Amino acid sequence: MPHAIAVVMDPIGSIRIAKDTTFAMLLEAQRRGHALHYVLPGSLGVSGGRAHATLAPLRVADDASAWFELGPARLRPLADMAAVLMRKDPPVDAEFVYDTQVLSLAQDEGVLVVNDPQGLRDLNEKLAALLFPQCCPPTVVSRDAQVLRAFVAEHGACILKPLDGMGGRSIFKTAPGDPNLNVIIETLADGGRRLAMAQRYIPEIAAGDKRILLVDGVPVDYALARIPQGDEFRGNLAVGGRGVGQPLSERDRWIAAQVAPELRRRGMLFVGLDVIGDYLTEVNVTSPTCVRELDAQFGLNISAQLFDVIEARLGA
Repeated sequence: MPHAIAVVMDPIGSIRIAKDTTFAMLLEAQRRGHALHYVLPGSLGVSGGRAHATLAPLRVADDASAWFELGPARLRPLADMAAVLMRKDPPVDAEFVYDTQVLSLAQDEGVLVVNDPQGLRDLNEKLAALLFPQCCPPTVVSRDAQVLRAFVAEHGACILKPLDGMGGRSIFKTAPGDPNLNVIIETLADGGRRLAMAQRYIPEIAAGDKRILLVDGVPVDYALARIPQGDEFRGNLAVGGRGVGQPLSERDRWIAAQVAPELRRRGMLFVGLDVIGDYLTEVNVTSPTCVRELDAQFGLNISAQLFDVIEARLGA
């Protein structure tokens, strides 16, 4: 049964379709006959207690020269949609939170929102991993420079990062005796005004920062290992990491099994786990990526797995 499906995303005209997971989802939804609608950026709002957005009918094509076409846009209740894909990239700032609150109103009117807006508010992608301490490397989160310095002194080589970054931005590698340690902490913690995270450095990053995708708690059989290049210690694709697909290890599957029940309970239908070596480092719930790369390398259709779940929820 065809359904009306809206997508909240960053401007569609600026995406790279060969790597864009949201685009893969849209292609699959269209292939199944669903009617796509693009939420014009910044147009979510509330009128008369109901969630509204400026929606434009959307057609997509797997063509790098002309990948989308929009019809006439108009303000409509989100309740006209059966489902909304919330795929806006971080930062999860105040405006992002407000958008999820509008989407919660739509959810109350019966719209399926993927991922659940309450979960998007609750699950900071760095802190969410710490719900599963049995899976994580030694970690501390603090505004206190003394606490962060003591952690580095205890654990040696460490990674320090903000709680609101993405794509490898503002991640520092440091160690005891690093003459830049104090300024790194001052920069991240902003003189004690912002929380920062310190984790023990995992040398296995040289073999890749694995992205494991969960669809309604079920792991895709292959992960994308994002391997640092040259003298870069970060594997993120956004900073030049090379994406190499590989089958999940037994440890990867164990981590997925630890995490999946809680994420399913919170309505997280599409999640990306970041795993380095034997350790979970992040739980990505806002706009997990790597579908296009894994589909291409292994002949998969991960978006089809997701839409099987969505259609089951919609009673299709």
